[in-house]
Amino acid sequence: MSLPPARLAWLDALRGPAALAVTAHHAGWTYVPALYTAVDARIDLGTWGVFVFFLVSGYIIPASLERRGDLRAFWTGRAFRLLPLLLTAFCAVLLLAAAGALALPAGLGSRPLPLVALGNVTMLQELLNLPAVVNVTWTLSYEMAFYLISVALYALGQARRSAGISLSLAVLAVPLGLLLPRAAIGRHDLLAALLGLAVVAAVAVTALAGGRARTAAAAAGGLLGLALVVLGSRGGTWQGVIVLAAMFAGTAVYRAERGEIRWRAAALAVAAVLCCGAPAKDDPGWAPALVLAFAGFGLAFALRGRAFPRWLTWLGVVSFSLYLLHPILLHLVPGLGLYYLVLIPLSGLAYRVVEAPAQRLGRRLRTPENA
Repeated sequence: MSLPPARLAWLDALRGPAALAVTAHHAGWTYVPALYTAVDARIDLGTWGVFVFFLVSGYIIPASLERRGDLRAFWTGRAFRLLPLLLTAFCAVLLLAAAGALALPAGLGSRPLPLVALGNVTMLQELLNLPAVVNVTWTLSYEMAFYLISVALYALGQARRSAGISLSLAVLAVPLGLLLPRAAIGRHDLLAALLGLAVVAAVAVTALAGGRARTAAAAAGGLLGLALVVLGSRGGTWQGVIVLAAMFAGTAVYRAERGEIRWRAAALAVAAVLCCGAPAKDDPGWAPALVLAFAGFGLAFALRGRAFPRWLTWLGVVSFSLYLLHPILLHLVPGLGLYYLVLIPLSGLAYRVVEAPAQRLGRRLRTPENA
């Protein structure tokens, strides 16, 4: 297995601990709830982990998009990076449920099956108020919204405005959150279906068409992504918009590093996200987790020229498998120690058997000049 280039190893050195923090959050509540209650009252490890992921995505996704310079190649890369393991995890849940080894996720049978499938395969289920086959995939809904907005900004030639966008989103999150404390989309099947299909259409046209049609589809997709976060965030609009603001703060760091914007602008964006985001959730562990996620990202960024232990970057390489598979194993493995003895090797196997081959296939399907 090849490891990432040294200049990007710091990102995997962040992803690994972030994934483990999310697994520790869920494993703590499952295996040692009395002990973990004391931990969670001080810092929400799950929130720390997912915000590290959001910052990493904010930093790397625009870089990936601009490096390829091709929207079709970008969407192909994202599809083959995420969907194969996602579909594998979905199949595992359904097969295990059919065998009686675990219960179907709550609410899975309460909405039309084709609609639930559309929401989960497009990774928009969280923003369409649909049940998730794997509960942790709520974060992928925000990732998808960020992809849509980033593609729109790229297509419209506005990609360098990340610091201003982050600042604006952070400031607007407060009044929007007070006006829309809960998802406005609700349980409207037809609306959810139309929105999901509209996103699919926008991505398809953006990837396959050219000229004005591509630009229009990209802009429409970006507006859809933003609207879904504002109107569909199940955790509340305030938290949802802060997630987007944090991702664009990660992008602002990338822009400042490249000399495209001033460091002062990036720092102002980060400060705005922290100030406006800290009170977004009435949970004593939320604000410390948010602050420490930015601190961890900043520390790793400061050390980006250093060498990291291979085991740490390896954990980052398999972090998506760790993230997706760990909630499934919680229902199957008795005992915290055995849980990790199974989870980490299984994640390495899933990366080798599912993720890596799919990514290689995705690279081969891109046009030669963008491979």
